[in-house]
Amino acid sequence: MRFLDFSDQVVLVTGASSGIGAAAAVGFAEAGATVALHYNANEAGARHTVSAVNTAGGVASMHQADLADPDSAGELIDAVLAKHGRIDVLVNNAGDLVRRTAVTDVPDEEFRRILDVNLTSVFAMSRRIVPVFRAQGGGAIVNVTSIAGRNGGGGGSVLYATSKGAVSTFTRGLAKELAPDNIRVNAISPGVISTPFHDRHTGEQQLKTMLATIPMGRTGTPHECVGTILYLASDAMSSYVTGQIVEVNGGQLMP
Repeated sequence: MRFLDFSDQVVLVTGASSGIGAAAAVGFAEAGATVALHYNANEAGARHTVSAVNTAGGVASMHQADLADPDSAGELIDAVLAKHGRIDVLVNNAGDLVRRTAVTDVPDEEFRRILDVNLTSVFAMSRRIVPVFRAQGGGAIVNVTSIAGRNGGGGGSVLYATSKGAVSTFTRGLAKELAPDNIRVNAISPGVISTPFHDRHTGEQQLKTMLATIPMGRTGTPHECVGTILYLASDAMSSYVTGQIVEVNGGQLMP
């Protein structure tokens, strides 16, 4: 029995143009899945991910949407269903810190943007995928939260941390709500992962400070998050696992 076999399954990964989302898309393709790749602004990155999926022997499609707008979630899911006929796994990976700044300096519109990008997107996608999963007899949702949701985040990221903490709570609550429908909901909680996220938002000195708190003494890679995502998405491997937040952080946080 192949535990990580997603043959004949369609996996929708949001935020798949780079980082963890891109790595997850390739990982699912290597396990036999057809992968629907969502991106917002980084079309070149999404095309690179499609190429990587093709190299891995997989099949991929690209779909653009700004998931900070709740209405776009339904349009995205409809587009994937029109293309592939079904969706078996949803990976809610899209999100961003937006920028590091003190709470007192965050204008209202930026506060709303942070919540919309990180939390509203997860809510909207989950709300719209549930009827699809119910009609199919089940499914799996894997959310991507963050160590920041537990420890409050690094400097200037309080609101990002708040939004990710809400994603973790949403994951647990939705898992209870959907368990009778054979829909499992879990999350991966990455620590400091080498992605364009940190290239944009984390300075060299701040990164050194973070590294000093990691027992393994290094940052993680997007690839090192993929196994956990595939595990949580696999009925063969985790059919009795729901409502869990799995930490992937090199020992930085041991709850």
